[in-house]
Amino acid sequence: MKSTINTFLILALYGLLLQAACAPVPTAKPLDATAAPVQTDNGSLATPSQEPSLTQTAEPEELDPVKPPPALPPADAASARLVVPDGFALRVFADGLSGKPRFMSFGPDGSLYVSLMSAGQVIRLPDADKDGLADGMEVVLSGLNLPHGLEWQGDWLYVAENDRIERFRSSNGSTSFDERQLITDNLPGGGGHVSRTLHFGPDGMLYVSAGSSCNVCEESDPRRAAILRFNADGSIPADNPFANDPDPRRQPVYAWGLRNSVDFLWTPTGVLWANQNGRDNLLDASGLPDNLPPEVIVFPIQKGGFYGWPYCYWPVLGADAGQTPQVDDAQSGLRLPAGLDCAQAGAALFSDLAHSAPLGMEIAPQGNFPSEYQDDLYVAYHGSWNVRNPESFRDCKVVRVVIQNGMPMYSEDFINGWREPGKTCGDASAYGRPADVVFGPDGAMYVSDDAAGRIYRVIFTN
Repeated sequence: MKSTINTFLILALYGLLLQAACAPVPTAKPLDATAAPVQTDNGSLATPSQEPSLTQTAEPEELDPVKPPPALPPADAASARLVVPDGFALRVFADGLSGKPRFMSFGPDGSLYVSLMSAGQVIRLPDADKDGLADGMEVVLSGLNLPHGLEWQGDWLYVAENDRIERFRSSNGSTSFDERQLITDNLPGGGGHVSRTLHFGPDGMLYVSAGSSCNVCEESDPRRAAILRFNADGSIPADNPFANDPDPRRQPVYAWGLRNSVDFLWTPTGVLWANQNGRDNLLDASGLPDNLPPEVIVFPIQKGGFYGWPYCYWPVLGADAGQTPQVDDAQSGLRLPAGLDCAQAGAALFSDLAHSAPLGMEIAPQGNFPSEYQDDLYVAYHGSWNVRNPESFRDCKVVRVVIQNGMPMYSEDFINGWREPGKTCGDASAYGRPADVVFGPDGAMYVSDDAAGRIYRVIFTN
């Protein structure tokens, strides 16, 4: 009897559950934005749209898949020597690169291409197995005249040499370049600053920086101490600020008064930023040439703009909203041309210690670096060789300039450890000197070292 009653109860309970399961599920009423406010527990007023609804269920948000960090090779001597922030790891990507490796560019094949400036070569560093180590070195171009800047445009590799721009490509899709074209030889050759850097702008035009021929002087060639602008085929754009100047050497000039802008770039909003290596031997109040003028890390470049050298210099250290005027370089013995004064010279947005020697720079994209490190500016400081006070020696390092609301705000060391204590970066004892910073398809940072002949690779690991 007990068994029969238990069976009956089980069947009855099952029927109730089945009925409940088959009953229609109440649907949530659409929220009415115009509904009258209701009183909350704390006495404030809220509309029904602000009230949680137990009958509303949100679909779980689909999160982006977490990408594993790029490959990290075993620790090496550089990782033990050079200091990076917590969570990051540095390894040597390629070593034994003689000939002064300078600027870098990733090609369509995913390989890293590097200019060997003093060797007159461009090399290819593939990493086919994606293990974070170059598979080897291949010389793809040789016999060039101090090659420096590199940039890919489609399947063409553009190379900035001391007195010309050339482009190269392979007609059969191999890594052997069998096509060579002169784009322009309308560049000033020789002089004290021999590096030439090129980039294509968002307007499709080819921009080239050319440094001064001297420390402080009035240039006879207007193409020096300037950023130049060409069409992709090397001709002069009709909208250049001096396109109709009777002096054909002035026609490619886009901005001038820039002693040595070794690198430049465009921000995500399309603003052209250029750095500048300031002049030497400008004495401060203590009689030392160690602190003036500050190095300009960010000049916002305007079409036709004048940026002071050799008559004026930027006086502010650190961030500035571009409101401080430049000041007269009275020690140069040079006087501004009629119609110009230092207040008309372009203002910097960010500067750093004199003789820091900013070279290559890049804004970190979305990739391997965590979000708080993305969209910031990373700059390779070559470091000082001519600072006299040992307590003021400048480090050769990679610096992170933090960008907020499109403006550089402050900086901090990102990689350090190349300089020996008590020695300059130009001393033979230095571990190396960084020259360029780029980010690869893997999201990693790549840093060239033209003193040690290395390429470093930096990734975020956790």
